[in-house]
Amino acid sequence: MKTISFIGTGVMGASIVNHILQAGHSVTVHTRTKEKADELLSAGAKWAPTIADAVQDADVIFTMVGMPTDVEEIYFKEDGILANGTHGQVVVDMTTSSPALAKKIEKAAMDKGMSSLDAPVSGGDVGAKNGTLSIMCGGEETVFNRVQPIFALFGSQIVLQGPAGAGQHTKMSNQLAIATNMIGVCEALVYAEKAGLDPERVLQSISPGAAGSWSLSNLGPRMLAGNFEPGFYTKHFLKDLRIALDEANAMSLELPGLKLAIGLYEDLMAKGCGDKGTQVLFNYYQ
Repeated sequence: MKTISFIGTGVMGASIVNHILQAGHSVTVHTRTKEKADELLSAGAKWAPTIADAVQDADVIFTMVGMPTDVEEIYFKEDGILANGTHGQVVVDMTTSSPALAKKIEKAAMDKGMSSLDAPVSGGDVGAKNGTLSIMCGGEETVFNRVQPIFALFGSQIVLQGPAGAGQHTKMSNQLAIATNMIGVCEALVYAEKAGLDPERVLQSISPGAAGSWSLSNLGPRMLAGNFEPGFYTKHFLKDLRIALDEANAMSLELPGLKLAIGLYEDLMAKGCGDKGTQVLFNYYQ
C-alpha cells in the first residue's frame, strides 16, 4: 500500500480520491476550502492544513487544480511541494496545463531527487465516478511504471505518450477534438428542435451511428434537460483552448475550428457562464 497525498479535490479529484481510498491506500488531502473535503474525510482520508503538511511522508503526490497559475503556486512557492519534497517522492500533476510547465516541474523535481509525471485526464465527472478516465502521461517510463497501478484504480485507458510535456500535448489534442464536436452537438440538437422533431428521439437515432461521440451521448441529454451544472467547468475549458491556441501558434499551425470555439466560449464567459458545464454552449444557440 502506498501513502498518497492529493492536492485539489474538486469535481473530479474527489471521485479519484474515493477510488484510491477504496483500494486501501492511505490518502492525505489538501484543498483551499476544507469543507469541500468533508465527505472524503468521512470516508477515511486524512486532512493536511498546508501543502507542506500534505507532502510529508507521501510516496506519491497528486495535484489537480484549476489553472496553470495555480500549478505554479503550489509547486514553486516557498511553502509549496518542491520546497518541502524529499528524495524518492513522485509528483503527478493531473491539471490540464502547458507542456512547458510540465517540463519545468520535471527539471525542478529532478534537482531535488524527486520524479514527476504530467498526467491530464479525459472523461469528465462521469469517468471519474466510474473509474474509467483516460489518462495521458508524460515522463520517464520507469516513473510511469511505478505509478501505473494507482492510475489503474480510476482509469481504464492509461498511456505513456512520451517525455515530460507529452501528456499535456495529448490533452490539447483531446480538447481540440471536443471543441468543434461540442459545436456540432449543439447545432444538431437545435436543428432537430427547429425542424419540429423530438430531439430526444433524434439522439436515440444518431448517437449509435457515425455521428456518435462522448459529448453527444453524455452531454446531449443534459442540454435537453436544461442541466448545465459542471462535469467540467467552462472557464477551465476555455483555459485549455487558449493553451492549445498558444501551442498551435508556436508551431505555425492554423486551426480555424479552435478559434471559432474560443470565440463562442468567450461570449459565454462574458455572460457569466464560467462556472457552468461546457454543455452550456447549447444556450448560445437557444
